[in-house]
Amino acid sequence: MKLRTAMLAGSALVSAVATSAIAEEITIATVNNADMIVMQKLAPKWEEATGNTINWVVLEENVLRQRTTTDIATGGGSFDIMFIGAYETPIWGAKGWLTPLDDFADDADYDLEDIFQLVRNGLSADGHLYAVPLYSETSFTFYRTDVFEKAGVEAPTEQITYDAFAELVAKVHDPDNGVYGTCQRGKAGWGENMAFIGPLANAFGAKWFDMDWQPQLDSEEWNNAITYYVDLMNNYGPPGASANGHNENRALFKDGKCATWVDATSAANDVRNPKTSTVADVTDFFQAPKQVTSNGTGWFWSWALAIPASSQKADVAKDFLKWGTSKEYYEMVGETEGWVAVPSGTRASVHEDPRLLEAAPFAETIKNAIFSVDPANPTRDPVPYTGVQFVAIPEFQGIGNYVGQQISAALTGQATVEEALANSQKFAVREMTKAGYIK
Repeated sequence: MKLRTAMLAGSALVSAVATSAIAEEITIATVNNADMIVMQKLAPKWEEATGNTINWVVLEENVLRQRTTTDIATGGGSFDIMFIGAYETPIWGAKGWLTPLDDFADDADYDLEDIFQLVRNGLSADGHLYAVPLYSETSFTFYRTDVFEKAGVEAPTEQITYDAFAELVAKVHDPDNGVYGTCQRGKAGWGENMAFIGPLANAFGAKWFDMDWQPQLDSEEWNNAITYYVDLMNNYGPPGASANGHNENRALFKDGKCATWVDATSAANDVRNPKTSTVADVTDFFQAPKQVTSNGTGWFWSWALAIPASSQKADVAKDFLKWGTSKEYYEMVGETEGWVAVPSGTRASVHEDPRLLEAAPFAETIKNAIFSVDPANPTRDPVPYTGVQFVAIPEFQGIGNYVGQQISAALTGQATVEEALANSQKFAVREMTKAGYIK
C-alpha cells in the first residue's frame, strides 16, 4: 500500500465527534523513547484529518511515571492520554482511574483481535481493556558481532549463565578503544535500573516476597545478585553508569561504545536501523542470561496509550488511540521511517508482513521471546505475586523506587551491598506492614 493510501485509510478511523466543527486540543503525556518520537512526527496527519490539535508533554521516564501517577491518583485531569505500561494499567483500571476501551472490539476496521491476546490480557483488569499498546517487549542481549569477532569470542547459541556472561564480557572489554564490555541500567527507578536488576535477581533465585508476603531483600540470593551486578558494572561498564537508564544506554550502544547490552527487545528496530545507528550492520542478539534458574530472566512490558477517567475529551482521545495503534499507523511508520522502524510485539498482521520480515528478520525472534515469558512463574520458588521485573501490587512502585535508589548507591560506592539491601528490607517491611499485607 502506498503512503497516500495508508493516510486515507488512517483517516477513515476518524470519528464523527473528532471531525465536527468544534476542534479540540488534547494533552498527551509521553516518554521520550524512539517509537514515541516517531508518533509525534506523524501525529500532524491525524491533526490535519480531524482538525484537532495535540499538546505533547514529553518527559524522561522516571518523571513521566511520577507526574502521571500523581495526576491520576488525585484526579488532576492534566492529561487526556497517558503513555503507561503493563504495571500501571491493570491496577489503575481496577481502581476506576482509566476509561474502559471495550468498545474498540466493535470497530471492525480497528480489529482488536489482531493485537496479541497476551498483550491485551496484560492491559486489562476484571475483564475490561484499559489501554492499547504501541509496542510490547521482553529483554534479550544485544551484542556487537565485529567486537566479538575481533576478540575471538563466539556468541552463545543457547541461554548462558550470568557467570559465563561475565567471562564473555571480560574478553570483549576494550576501554582503550572506547568499547566497554557491557552497558546495563544504573539510573535509579523501579522502571529503570530495577527493570534489569529484577530479572537478574530472579536468575539468582531471589524473590521480592515469600508466600506470606514477607520481604526477602536481605536474603543471600539478593546479595549474590547485587554483588554480581556491582562487580560487573565497576569492572566492565562505562564511567558514570549510575546515571544511565534505557535511553542513555541505547545511545551508547548505537554510538559503538558497548560490546553487550541486556535490555528491551523493542530497541532492536532502532539499533538495527542504519538511519539512526552506527552499529546497525554489526549488531545481533542472544537470550538474556540465567543463573540458578531460567525463570523470570526475560521481562514482559508494553508501552500503551490510556485515557484517564478524569479526561473531559474521551471521545477525541479514543479517536487518537485508534489512529495511533491501528494497522494503518504501522503501515505509515513502515512507509515513512522504514520497516525496520515499525514498533514490535503488538499486532499479528504486522509480524506476518513480509516487508517487516525482510527489513527486520529479528522480528520473529522478538515475538517468540515475548511469548516465552511467564509472569505467573517469575522465580525459582513459589511466590504470591505475578510480574517479572515488577510485582503487580500498588505498593511496588514506592518499594521498587526505594530499592533502586539503594542499589544505585551501592553501585557508586556510597553504600555497601549489605547496607543497601538491609535498608531495602526495612523499608519494604514497613510499607508492607502499613498496607496490611503483614502484621
